[in-house]
Amino acid sequence: MVIKVYVASSTGSLAVKKHQQAVVGFLEANRIDFQEVDITMLEEQRLWMYRNIPRDKQPEKGNPLPPQIFNDDRYCGDYEDFFLSKENNTVFAFLGLSSQPSVKVSECAYTRSTLF
Repeated sequence: MVIKVYVASSTGSLAVKKHQQAVVGFLEANRIDFQEVDITMLEEQRLWMYRNIPRDKQPEKGNPLPPQIFNDDRYCGDYEDFFLSKENNTVFAFLGLSSQPSVKVSECAYTRSTLF
C-alpha cells in the first residue's frame, strides 16, 4: 500500500500551501511512507485525481483543491478529512493503515542517557 498525497507545487493560495505542508509534515514526522504527486507537473495524474474523488467530495463549482490523499487507488480524503482524523487520533485508520510505524529507541532524538 502506498499513501499518495496529491499536491500543487505552484499555487497562489497560501491556505493550500499550508494544508499541503501540514499533511506532508505529519507523514514525515510519523515516518509514514508516502509519495507526493505534483498535479501541476503531471497532467495525467491531475486528471486521474479528479476522476477518482467521489462525487460527494467534489465541489459544486470548479475542481477539488489539493492536498488530496489516497491509499493506492482508494480515496482517503482531503485536508479537512485529514484534519478531523488527526483531531480524533484516527489518522492511521483514515489512511487505511493497520498500525503506527514502530520506532526503535536508538532512532529517537532523546534516549534515556540524554534525559538524565
